[in-house]
Amino acid sequence: MKGYRKFALRIAGASLILLLVWPWAAFAAPPGVQTNAESAALIDVASGRLIVSKDGDKQMRIASLTKIMTAITAIEHGRLSDQVKVSSKAAGKEGSSIYLKAGEEMSLENMLYGLMLRSGNDAATAIAEHVGGSLEGFVYLMNEKAGQIGMSRSQFKNPSGLDEEGHYSTANDMARLTAYAMRNPVFRDIVKTKMKSAPNPNETWDYQWMNKNKMLTLYEGADGVKTGYTKLAKRCLVSSATRNGQQLAVVTLNDPDDWLDHRKLLDYGFNYYPLERLVEKGDRIENMPVVIGRPFAYPLADGERGAIRKDALLLDPASDSYRFGERGTLTFSIGDRRIGSVPLYAENSPQLSVKEESAFSYRESAGYEVSRFHLWRLELQEVVRRLFVLRQ
Repeated sequence: MKGYRKFALRIAGASLILLLVWPWAAFAAPPGVQTNAESAALIDVASGRLIVSKDGDKQMRIASLTKIMTAITAIEHGRLSDQVKVSSKAAGKEGSSIYLKAGEEMSLENMLYGLMLRSGNDAATAIAEHVGGSLEGFVYLMNEKAGQIGMSRSQFKNPSGLDEEGHYSTANDMARLTAYAMRNPVFRDIVKTKMKSAPNPNETWDYQWMNKNKMLTLYEGADGVKTGYTKLAKRCLVSSATRNGQQLAVVTLNDPDDWLDHRKLLDYGFNYYPLERLVEKGDRIENMPVVIGRPFAYPLADGERGAIRKDALLLDPASDSYRFGERGTLTFSIGDRRIGSVPLYAENSPQLSVKEESAFSYRESAGYEVSRFHLWRLELQEVVRRLFVLRQ
């Protein structure tokens, strides 16, 4: 045990020496980035690091960005194979719609596509009534989830995002929500889909939904997530993209030039805060029979890697965890801010051979290539429905 204690002190001491040799103040911070948004945030999805925050804690209306919470709540509390019956209240919901009819039934999975690709308020209401038992019950689940993931400055009043007093969030909170939701493969597969077909029980033609998120075609590597607009909230957008194994997400609230700003913010994140692997699973700790139990990566600006401090907290050999091969935890910090940790195991621990898998299981949809003519036809079909179907 004394040897392990000395080892922990040696790790901490070495880290302090690094900080003294390369003082934090010596590193030049990356340049700033300007946006037209009233509020904005840029986050690294894997680590949760907020890279940019412009008035990120300002409570604002978020329009249909609300549906990010609606979708992840429904995914976690519902069954994708469930048949959702559309109520008259859902079918008559104002605003953007996928034109559901009262009494119609659709699988929860397909309804989630209609919710996220076409921002259907009718789908949001039907999903909420089905999963939550009532709108009020579902909104309760939404706010419970917000509390669980640290959205401390947010409150939800409905599943659609229509303007309502007391319904608000912040750019920082929505970034945290997006990072959480994008770790779910069901959600991730839905929001990256450019076009989706679904059975239509009322017509001879299937539903065909083209994603409103233009970032999917405007930005290389784009893979989500949601547009939003109301007269009071103005233009709102959450987008994400993955390059070189790193996924970033951007939130802008009330941004008249959001497409351009999102490209600028994503470029900024990839250029100035690339994801760096600090340790790999199985890496050995020098002079000790202890190895790293999980890889750890973090987005770092130039010079920050030299300021990383590593501290090992080792277990008591008499503990139950020690007998099962655990040896402690290695934590990572930048200055006084802890940024993450990994478990430490004995070199022969069976836990090292356990494959790391997501807690979710889902089959990703097949790729779908859409021609320019087909996209134009879908847009024309949408205009015709808005002109005639909504007036019936």
